[in-house]
Amino acid sequence: MNNPYLPYPVRIESIVTETEDRNLKTFKLVFLNPEDEARFSYMPGQFAELSVAGLGEIPIGIASSPTEKGFIKFTVNKVGKVTSYLHNMNAGDIMGVRGPMGNWYPWDILQGKNVVIIGGGFAFTTLRSSIVYMLDPANRPRFGEINVVYGARFPGLLLYKDELAAWERRDDIKMHITVDGTDDPNWKYNVGFVPAVTKQKAPSAENAYAIICGPPIMIKFTLPVLTELGFPPDRIISSLEMRMKCGIGICGRCNLGTEYVCKDGPVFTLEKLSQLPNEY
Repeated sequence: MNNPYLPYPVRIESIVTETEDRNLKTFKLVFLNPEDEARFSYMPGQFAELSVAGLGEIPIGIASSPTEKGFIKFTVNKVGKVTSYLHNMNAGDIMGVRGPMGNWYPWDILQGKNVVIIGGGFAFTTLRSSIVYMLDPANRPRFGEINVVYGARFPGLLLYKDELAAWERRDDIKMHITVDGTDDPNWKYNVGFVPAVTKQKAPSAENAYAIICGPPIMIKFTLPVLTELGFPPDRIISSLEMRMKCGIGICGRCNLGTEYVCKDGPVFTLEKLSQLPNEY
């Protein structure tokens, strides 16, 4: 039996600074052992623990898609001891990855459905994974119309700018990019908060599911908008960002009523969340 606490060794292949404030970096990681890559079988929506020997580990959503072979990606926000150390590492350095963990977005149920993806801030990571997964040529016919609403406080905080531009040029996905505010005269996208833009741009809820991931305040004000648009609770899917430690449902740090976010989640429908304590 494999030790669930033992990370896989990985090498940093490249690091991309995503935002103007340099607080968000995307790490492209390659497994040192091919058999470890085979064991690390995941789906969009899951997370993993990134570890630095002697410092600790942090839970981070997987930003790459399983359709992208030979590497995994994580976008890391610089907020503490481990993340600060990671931000000072270089290509070629060795670190650890433990996972994959948690559940994932219900891709079997989403087949044949229209999908509305709503994201805010740096929580767009697992949504990036989802978009790449759905747009893969082998998967795109399985899904209906794809709409994406993605917002940040200002343009310099948007993630994956080259990919956002590439997706916008496609005719099989509709991108609705927004910022809270900007004085950039060349800004050609939306200006406004994510809930308002969702209300303006989201399509009919008929034959559709909504996936939402972002800051709690964004989720709080977007959920009523989705309800107003006609999305029933069982068709609103959210990914919770709560403090996690062990990642396998043992330490109890992330429990939400009878559920453990790290093990039973982090993906829950609004229907399920309504049955749990209002702590999210």
